[in-house]
Amino acid sequence: MQWETVIGLEIHAQLSTQSKIFSASATTFGAEPNTQASLVDLGMPGTLPVLNAEAVRMAVKFGLAIDAELGRTNVFARKNYFYPDLPKGYQTSQMDHPVVGKGHLDITLEDGTVKRIGITRAHLEEDAGKSLHEDFHGMSGIDLNRAGTPLLEIVSEPDIRSAKEAVAYVKSIHALVRYLGICDGNMAEGSLRCDCNVSVRPKGQAEFGTRAEIKNVNSFRFIEKAINHEIQRQIELIEDGGKVVQETRLYDPNKDETRSMRGKEEANDYRYFPCPDLLPVVLEDSFIEEVRSQLPELPTQKRERFQSQYGLSAYDATVLSASREMAEYFEQVAAVCGDAKLAANWVMGELSSLLNKDGLEIEQSPVSAQHLGEMILRLKDGTINGKAAKTVFAAMAEGEGSPDAIIKAKDLVQNTDSGAVEKLLDEVLAANAEQVEQYRASDEAKRGKMFGFFVGQAMKAAKGKANPAQVNELLKKKLES
Repeated sequence: MQWETVIGLEIHAQLSTQSKIFSASATTFGAEPNTQASLVDLGMPGTLPVLNAEAVRMAVKFGLAIDAELGRTNVFARKNYFYPDLPKGYQTSQMDHPVVGKGHLDITLEDGTVKRIGITRAHLEEDAGKSLHEDFHGMSGIDLNRAGTPLLEIVSEPDIRSAKEAVAYVKSIHALVRYLGICDGNMAEGSLRCDCNVSVRPKGQAEFGTRAEIKNVNSFRFIEKAINHEIQRQIELIEDGGKVVQETRLYDPNKDETRSMRGKEEANDYRYFPCPDLLPVVLEDSFIEEVRSQLPELPTQKRERFQSQYGLSAYDATVLSASREMAEYFEQVAAVCGDAKLAANWVMGELSSLLNKDGLEIEQSPVSAQHLGEMILRLKDGTINGKAAKTVFAAMAEGEGSPDAIIKAKDLVQNTDSGAVEKLLDEVLAANAEQVEQYRASDEAKRGKMFGFFVGQAMKAAKGKANPAQVNELLKKKLES
């Protein structure tokens, strides 16, 4: 039997506000446990929450970016459940009247096709604390620093059909919230986490299968692996005569498996009711238009501009606009060197390879955009050749200075004196007289292979400092004369 996968994702993005959603407590990551939890965050008697207006602004910004309906009157509710890291015994969230309603996001798949993923809603809520299970002599500790941090929960429609599509969608959301400046997207620190709802059904069946939810997956790689494992588990279970039960599961990356945590709760299990301590939030047209005026150029807009303004391919434009920092770095390099295609090649090639090898983000690059642009200029004006450019790049990465300083210190200026190059070629051909005779006696196909030998010998004799194009041109004339 052929199976079809149906996936819906719930992404929790911590908003980059300076204080929590209902209190003045700081949201800084990494503070000593329980030093950033106020009486409001703990739900102590007599305390009242005050809504952080900046969190609302950030949510509206996201809604506008995904072309969503905005809840002109949105209501906070109490979601009741009991867990050690939830000090109040309820989470203040939104249920029937979220700030962001239906919208969509277009994602680019590996084959270059674009697919539209529906977004059901995005609602504001407060984060819970964190349970710690180490160094407590068999007991668990609770850190409530995170309790009350503002979250935007982004709920997709069940439009995703594979683990790779899911990763592409999460990457697109990740890029978007960082472009908007509403979330730092640091998945290792829990700033962006994903719950994956996965089900399978026989191909062609309209009705959805029973779904399982994989909670709190915090990396692109783990999202793909967790979903693929869950798909396989459900298919094998059904084909062996079993039934998938609706439940919450945990992904264990060490064993590459999902494990059951608890039965999946429904909305009525949480006994939602409007929070009596918070008034409905009314969004006025003037406020929405003010937020709209502050929107930056979005990833899709930047990608389209890179293609039209710089003549880049769709693939290159997609890669270079994947993050705001990468796009800004590329544009700085292109502005310095005046050649967008060369700038794209170096940013996507040597620079990306260096960053990946050292585990760095683009904003941590040891090579500045200014210096990379200057080096490309020296390549364009013939001061250095391609081989020397790689030497200069490696030296810049080691902090050895500007391109011009490195070129001078390492004596990398290429020799373009035609007279000197011709003399060098004459010496190379004289030293390889037998190969010259073989070349001249060969047919066109064999000559093509042998020509590379002479180029290699010439560049070796020139110690890599000759202009390759000039060497090719003069060598061809001499061999055929």
